[in-house]
Amino acid sequence: MKGISLFLAPKVLVGDDGKLGQANALRAGSLEHKLGIHGSPTCVMLFEGAKAELVGGLGQGLPNMFVMMNAARLQVGTQGTAIAERAYQQALYFSQDRAQGRSAWTGAYPARLFDHPDVRRTLVLMKAHIEAARGICLSTAVAADLAHAAPDEATRTAAKLREELLTPIAKAWSTDVGVWVASQGVQIHGGMGFIEETGAAQHYRDARIAPIYEGTNGIQAIDLVGRKLMLGEGQAVGDLMDDIRDTIDLLKASDLKGVGLRLEAALDAAAAATAWLIERRTKAMPDALAGATAYQKLLGDTVGGWMLAKGALAAAGEADTDWAESKRALARVFAEAVLAQVPGAAAGVMIGAADFEAMTPEVLGA
Repeated sequence: MKGISLFLAPKVLVGDDGKLGQANALRAGSLEHKLGIHGSPTCVMLFEGAKAELVGGLGQGLPNMFVMMNAARLQVGTQGTAIAERAYQQALYFSQDRAQGRSAWTGAYPARLFDHPDVRRTLVLMKAHIEAARGICLSTAVAADLAHAAPDEATRTAAKLREELLTPIAKAWSTDVGVWVASQGVQIHGGMGFIEETGAAQHYRDARIAPIYEGTNGIQAIDLVGRKLMLGEGQAVGDLMDDIRDTIDLLKASDLKGVGLRLEAALDAAAAATAWLIERRTKAMPDALAGATAYQKLLGDTVGGWMLAKGALAAAGEADTDWAESKRALARVFAEAVLAQVPGAAAGVMIGAADFEAMTPEVLGA
């Protein structure tokens, strides 16, 4: 990869006189038939005999490409969040339109799907994950803007560290949320979710490619553990955790103390996992890489809970009490359903690589 260069191949060649000339020698070799995204077909391009211009220096193709790639990773995270929102809205509508069974709350028969506790729990968790993902993507974008436009160098430097640390989380965690929410949307539709005319299955298919786009989510995890944890000699992740602890103090001093305690336990687990990964990076990189994906989810869950907690605190002064209470409820539900699992998930980060190394193809195929 370190030797590749980046070229720009125009569709039509331009003559020395500045006028359009003949078509360049490039063509589509075949269309790719993909799972989902049928409205945006992609293809294999053939460039034999084509003329192109070098972009940047020789052998600098990969670094030049990453100028685009890092922005694209945030955009793909936003795409995952957007598909999740679309799938959620459709499931929410369907749950109010479809009548089935008896309401556990009122005893009414027939009841809307929405009036069954398990369906409503699913919808609330879908919405909580979407708002957490949206908060992560927005915070990453704000950091990117501040890294360019902040008036002082110290703020620009800190913002750049935050942008680089959050980018793999924004991309990977948010696209995983997109797939999970779209899958839950199919589930809420029940058998109708597998009927094409409802559209629920389309959201699931279209969401599934996002964890692969712009570097698979496993690559994002490797980037997070292999490079991002040591940005500024650990300052990037340290500053992030300090900011989360500031929010925890505010939560514990409010009537959202329960959220604060869950977030604190999650952050303590994330801090312990972070310290272990940093130590293993210098002594046994396979151990660190084996726990990378688990760590990425763990840190994403923690930061997502932080985003919802900040939203709940900010909503306290709003005049719309129903809207404000919904933000608080989302933070509480996410804390109990997701953050509560983070301390246990830390074991999956620190599992090490020995058992994986022993699993040869022969053993796995036995």
